[in-house]
Amino acid sequence: MRSPVLRWTLVLVLIAVGLAASTALFVDYTKPSPVFCAEGGGCDALKHTVFAHPLGLPLPIFGVAGFVVLGALAFGRGPRVRKVNLILAGAGGVFGLGLLALQWLLGELCSYCTAVDTSVLVLGLLAWNRMRREWDPPPGRLVTSGAAFALSLAVGVPLVWGKLHKTPIPEVIAEELAQTPPGKITVVDFVDFECPFCRLAQTTVGPLLASRKDQVRLVRKMVPLTRIHSHALAAAKAACCAEVLGKGDAMADALFAAPVEALTTDGCAALAESLGLPLDRYRACLDDPATDARIEHDKHEFERAAAKGDGLPLMWIGPQKIMGAQEADTFARALSDAASGAGL
Repeated sequence: MRSPVLRWTLVLVLIAVGLAASTALFVDYTKPSPVFCAEGGGCDALKHTVFAHPLGLPLPIFGVAGFVVLGALAFGRGPRVRKVNLILAGAGGVFGLGLLALQWLLGELCSYCTAVDTSVLVLGLLAWNRMRREWDPPPGRLVTSGAAFALSLAVGVPLVWGKLHKTPIPEVIAEELAQTPPGKITVVDFVDFECPFCRLAQTTVGPLLASRKDQVRLVRKMVPLTRIHSHALAAAKAACCAEVLGKGDAMADALFAAPVEALTTDGCAALAESLGLPLDRYRACLDDPATDARIEHDKHEFERAAAKGDGLPLMWIGPQKIMGAQEADTFARALSDAASGAGL
């Protein structure tokens, strides 16, 4: 590629791709459920790793900032600009190569992450070529203004789309919303009491729900993942029976707090006794076919509510879907939004 104009055009295309992909990832990192990435896919998996929030900030914000800086340098001229561009783009290329290697090691492919990392890697090579051959952007205010506008669209379009996007409300959730009295917040929680991520989410959302106890209509739907969680069914049946006997919330709290190995039939019975439930009625409920039918119904409701790739934990707070063990701020914002919608 001998022409500086063609090289500069390629630089702008790569920066636009990196900006758009980084912005899309930033939107998904700050929303309770993904807008651009497939739920349960590689992007979503990487979002929940320890590498996703360096310095407590979502990783994509560093990508957005980095591509903005490289975009500004792409319009600059002179040896000093070329040198700074080489240093920053080179460092970004090394970092991008490391992130590509990380995806390979984790066995998770994030298409947006790959676009970001590949773009900055190639930009590092082009920065070296720019420094070596001493080429700069072509002159002309019209050309640079048009290019700058195109780069602004690469950021603006994903942001606007993320703001306007509304997660479709499944019919089963709409039915629960319709059953909630005016002035109440509907919370539908699909739960497996042995699921480690459900238990982690409960430590975050539990206190928030307790603080709004009088405002919330909480509907728990049992989804015991019996293939991977050997105690999940016993815990689900215990929760159902405690609900029938008027202590559903207390039993749910006790099941989440108990060690996983204690969620056996006998262990759950001990929890029921500690909550003051009549053990004869509790055990009769466990043996009642209606309890098994309730759990099967709840699992079917999960299948109706879940999109492709959805897993547990899965929660709806009002019309807002929250997937995974999110930060406390995510749950708090969703509760505040639902409270405003309910006129609270």
